[in-house]
Amino acid sequence: MNWLLVVVGGALGAPLRYLTDRAVQARHDSGFPWGTLTVNAVGSVVLGVVTGAVAVGAASDSVQLLVGTGLCGALTTYSTFSYETLRLAETGQRLLAGANVAVSVLVALGGVTAGVALGRGLGG
Repeated sequence: MNWLLVVVGGALGAPLRYLTDRAVQARHDSGFPWGTLTVNAVGSVVLGVVTGAVAVGAASDSVQLLVGTGLCGALTTYSTFSYETLRLAETGQRLLAGANVAVSVLVALGGVTAGVALGRGLGG
């Protein structure tokens, strides 16, 4: 049954990632990968909340599998982040490539840290 929770979460996360990326990127007229940054930031916060909630017993292991592993696993994307960073560097936009790395790491770490704190707060 665990694998089914991951599959269902992934089936929701993958199209959500694509649609969010396209919607965000369509609103920005720049080469910076705002869509990927957005899905990775949101996924980091959601994963943090779920992890924090599970740690204090406010959510079940099934929620961790469905939302944390399945949804967030499909929503977030390290491979696209890597590719887009390399593409920026190869096209001479090294400053944007470096900014993408720095901002993505800081936002993801900050998001998961805040999310864990929020999730733990759900336990009372």
